[in-house]
Amino acid sequence: MRSVIRDYLAEALGDVESDTSGEPAGYIPELAAADPERLGAVFATVDGQVYGAGDIDTEFTIQSISKPFAYALALADRGFDPVLARIGVEPSGEAFNQISLESDTGRPLNPMINAGAITAHSLAGSGELKPAERVERVVHGLSAFAGRPLRIDEAVCASELEHAHRNLAIAHMLRSHDILTEDPRAAVDGYTRQCSVLVTARDLAMMAATLANHGVNPLSGERVIREPVVRQVLSVMLTCGMYDAAGDWATQVGIPAKSGVAGGLIGALPGQIGIATFSPRLDPHGNSVRGVSLFERFSSDMGLHVMEVPAAARAVVRSNHVIGSGPHAIRVLQLQGGIRFAGAERIVRETMDTAPREARVALDLTMVYSIDDVARRMLLEVTRRLTLDGHEVYLVDPETIVPRPDPGDGGRVTVVNDIEHVVTNKP
Repeated sequence: MRSVIRDYLAEALGDVESDTSGEPAGYIPELAAADPERLGAVFATVDGQVYGAGDIDTEFTIQSISKPFAYALALADRGFDPVLARIGVEPSGEAFNQISLESDTGRPLNPMINAGAITAHSLAGSGELKPAERVERVVHGLSAFAGRPLRIDEAVCASELEHAHRNLAIAHMLRSHDILTEDPRAAVDGYTRQCSVLVTARDLAMMAATLANHGVNPLSGERVIREPVVRQVLSVMLTCGMYDAAGDWATQVGIPAKSGVAGGLIGALPGQIGIATFSPRLDPHGNSVRGVSLFERFSSDMGLHVMEVPAAARAVVRSNHVIGSGPHAIRVLQLQGGIRFAGAERIVRETMDTAPREARVALDLTMVYSIDDVARRMLLEVTRRLTLDGHEVYLVDPETIVPRPDPGDGGRVTVVNDIEHVVTNKP
């Protein structure tokens, strides 16, 4: 049977194909020569499934889409405080190549504009690295996100360096404020090489899926960055990733995203999916015209906006019932879905409202697919208090959603794989 997702992507491409507005980036000769008819879209799930349609294996340079990933590497290699001391997180409301520096500190406003991206590149790897070694660290890091070795397009790099006057001016400004501590030319050269890495839409979707998958590449299984870094990067992508169109993007599309002037566009929706599109014609903001249209459709069709209202927390308690009678009765709270604070609060309230009279109580996690740390601790506190109230407490957890449960002082819980183990284990 044909995949309905691939057919959907093909249909979406067909609907935007006739839009020939915009032009490829004209200020870089190698990019200006791109075929403007190229068009592709890819979905990559957090478990490694890839769906695509169109020109998904055509190589092009990553350009500014490298910015969130280089920022992630800087945060991972240097730590949050040193990076935040040199790069802010505020939207600039300006084009990507504006000289947007804080008036008092000279700090770039965010890592998604060129001033911040040049600084982020300089912070990747350790402080002792030579410029060539830093480029190697960045390319290796981008490759880890993509799940395959990537390489630099030397022709595009040379073309960009011939027209890098504005970035050189930005770098010299950064050096004058001691934001950059190395030769500005070396920093711009390294940043330009970073932007000249060749990728495909398939690669970009997997890189986005690595962010969506808490920093673990879905295909290789490699942890590329830690979860706190992922949260920081996705937050900045949502507020700053689309330059002076970031506000419209956040309200209309609502997916953390980043564009590149070669025509690529990525989006990463935490816990769900990485998306990439490729179409070289750009709008006045420097974003892919057809790529933006595709993302607007994807968000609308599939409810991908990060502010889409989730299912009510009360839905986490699927049922609250009693099995058996008399001294053999068992109170069963059957839980479902992904449990976070609001869901855990519902479980606490359900337990309090029920005030179970039965000697045995079972919390059934068979239909739960995830539970965050706060919810886990709240659930274990429920088991502890039930124990202190004289109940025998069971955790039905066949998938080990709560590994090594420890209810704490005075608590006790028995873990079983099936509710039948509780039913047949009569007191």
